[in-house]
This record gives sequence, C-alpha cells and structure tokens, in this order.
Amino acid sequence: MTTTRTTIAASAPVRAVPAHTFTHLVRLTDDTGLLEHARHATPRREHGYCTDDVARGLVVTSRETDPSPEVLRLAETYLAFLTHAQDGQGAFHNRLGFNRSWTDQPGLGDWWGRALWGLGTAAARSPASWIREEADLAFVRGASCRSADPRAMAFAALGAAELLRADPGHEPAAGLLSDAFAAIGDPGSDPRWPWPHDRLTYANAVLAEAVIVAGDLLGQPAIRTAGLRMLRWLLDIQISDGHLSVLPSAGWQRGGPRLRHDQQPIEVATLADACATAATVTGDHHWRRGVQLCVAWFLGDNDVDAVMWDPGTGGGYDGLTLQGPNLNQGAESTLALISTLQRRGSVVLDDLDGR
Repeated sequence: MTTTRTTIAASAPVRAVPAHTFTHLVRLTDDTGLLEHARHATPRREHGYCTDDVARGLVVTSRETDPSPEVLRLAETYLAFLTHAQDGQGAFHNRLGFNRSWTDQPGLGDWWGRALWGLGTAAARSPASWIREEADLAFVRGASCRSADPRAMAFAALGAAELLRADPGHEPAAGLLSDAFAAIGDPGSDPRWPWPHDRLTYANAVLAEAVIVAGDLLGQPAIRTAGLRMLRWLLDIQISDGHLSVLPSAGWQRGGPRLRHDQQPIEVATLADACATAATVTGDHHWRRGVQLCVAWFLGDNDVDAVMWDPGTGGGYDGLTLQGPNLNQGAESTLALISTLQRRGSVVLDDLDGR
C-alpha cells in the first residue's frame, strides 16, 4: 500500500458537506437511553442499551453550542442513564436490557472511560447549569477510580481535558489526566512504529489525543510532542492514494500483514477528533487536512467510493466492506458520523465544500 502525508487527490470529486443532524439519534433514543443497534434504520429493542454509546451521545449533544430543545432533551436522557449506571464507588454498568435490568456488574472497562468522557464534556460545555453540576458530581466520583486498561484511561482523559480547559484548578481531572499518560505509555523513538503498544486495535487515535492533551494541559511539552508524533504516524499510515483508508476491525499487529476491511466509522471519528485537537493546540494546517480526509471518508472518498451515511434518515452506516457499506445504522456509527461532521466547523474544508 502506498501512503502520502495529507494530500487529497486532485482528481477527487467535489462533494457537498452536509450539516450534521440528530434525526436518527432521536429515532434511536427513548425515555431510558440510546438503543445500541438497528436493522437498517429501525431500532432493535431486543439488543437494549449500552453505556458506551450513551456516553458518546452525551459527548456529541454537549458539544452543541446552541442546542435545540430536542438535543438538550437527548443530553438530559443520556445524563440520567449514566448516573443510573454508576455505582457508589464510581464504576459503571455497561449493558442494560430493554426490560431495564442490568445484565452485567459495574466495572472499569472502556465504558467507564467513555462515561467520564461524556460527563466531563457535559460538565464543561452544557448550557444547562443543572446538567453541568450533576455531570461534574458523577465525573468526580468516577475519577476516583483507575482502570488497568490504557484505552479506558485514554477515553477518561478526554473528559478530564474538557474540564481542565473550563477549570484549570479541577484537581480530580488533573490527577486523572496525569495517570492516563502513565497508563498509555511512552511511544518510543522508533520512527517505523512510534506507538506504545505492539498492536493497533480500535479507536486508536484516542491514545494519541490523550497524550497530546496531557502534555498540553499539564505543561509538559515533551509529552505533547510525543502525542503529536504518534498522531502524525497514525494519520500517515492510514492514507492511501490521497484518501483515508482506516485500519480494519481486526487491527494490525506490528510486523504482521495489514488487512483493508472491514473498516469501522469509529476509527474515522476518533481520528477526526484527534486531528481537530492537534490543530487547536498547534495551529498547524496539516491537522486541518486530516479532518478533511475524515469528513470525506463518510462522503464516499474511501477505498470503494461508497457514501457511508443515509441522507434520508441521517444515520451512519455500520461498516465499510469490500462489497460496500453495511447498511445497518446503529448508534456507534451514527454517533461517529455526527462527531466527525461537528469537526467541520473547526477546520477549513474548502476542497470539500467546493468553494
């Protein structure tokens, strides 16, 4: 596979960039939470809800600077779900059946990290004071815990970063962010694999973003530089012939063969988030081009030239295969679409908008 830094092919077709919409998220949400799966656009109630998706829902709804009453109601529902999922020690259940019974015990897996990401974002950004206050209480309780999983700590770090930007004196957030970098580890100096682990799995860019924000907000320039080096490499290896070709769900082992499919929207969304953060921290146009590539992936500038969302429903497709998109429009893929399109407002997207 050939790679290039951030060059969008000159012959790529001009694609109009849509405004993000919460229409399908509303469709997937009831008065309990966000249903995890869908058959095409129809929610599958039998599969219930998960904290992972509800937390991501709280992230995207809290990012809205002027949310509509409908979007604010979504945020309220997601916050209520997360506070119900949390136990007295700060851990979280992940899976709730449609009958409103938990099917697992509270834990500190990825869902704990994502819950803190959502709570930190709501506490820092929500226009509703009661949401900010309740989210901060739940965040502080959760931030008293530490996960043994580096990726869970990375997700939690993003919530801590949101709070530290709003309140630099927030001690629980600062402590969590510092420990997250220690959990992720040093990427090392090998330019062929500047990554702290021997395998890339999923949502990989969250690790780089967590290192970047830890260095930036804790006043550690060397750590910030390490995170930027991780992200630059991760972006470079996922560009093929001028378009984004993200790592597949099977991941990639160092020294092993790399597959091309199936590609998941979550990879694109986390890469867009990380590039947007890097652009804000550095002011480097390189990272804005990274966000461009992520937006373009959803619009069809990918390995099989397939549009990865349904304009009729506002839902994101669940995955990209060699035969084209998986047309189911579950919560994770729809949230990835919304999250990526939200980033278009923070970067220059002239090539995509056709201006």
